[in-house]
Amino acid sequence: MNFYPHERLGLFIDGSNLYAAARALGFDIDYRRLLELFATEATLIRAFYYTALIEDQDYSPIRPLVDWLDYNGYTMVTKPTKEFTDAVTGRRKIKGNMDIELAVDVMEMSEHLDHVVLFSGDGDFRRLVEAIQRRGVRVTVVSTIRSQPPMVADELRRQADFFLELQELQPRIERLGNHRGGELPATEGPGPYVETA
Repeated sequence: MNFYPHERLGLFIDGSNLYAAARALGFDIDYRRLLELFATEATLIRAFYYTALIEDQDYSPIRPLVDWLDYNGYTMVTKPTKEFTDAVTGRRKIKGNMDIELAVDVMEMSEHLDHVVLFSGDGDFRRLVEAIQRRGVRVTVVSTIRSQPPMVADELRRQADFFLELQELQPRIERLGNHRGGELPATEGPGPYVETA
């Protein structure tokens, strides 16, 4: 990894995007291991995790993960999903896009960081990466090109200073065996109807 030991580091995790990339590669992420890995590489200032929540359900499958992350070193950024009916198919869909929240936080934090690690392959973030690079911040994008289709937009990968292939991080961040001691599963499942783009 391309970090300097005293570099101020910020992690920005697009939850549903990272979940989809890890699932496409066939593994679950252990978020405790992920945090420890980056904390040993540089001076970790903050780790943000972004996800939309379906608020009107009695039980949300992602709620335990959100609570666990909130108590274990992550800054959680959530918002309720929006329900709509697709005009073409007539199907009920749920939309939960966190791009604006992530972009605003990156811009606000950029004056306090030397290096941003963006866990997303969304090409919409290319302009954000370019903007913070002009402020002198280095950017690493974490996603995968090894899935079919690749999960990272080519324009985002080209704009970043560094690209980290998620599959190469797998041995260091994969959830191993069953969780113990009340620790929660380390994956996020957005559900079959959640649309994040």
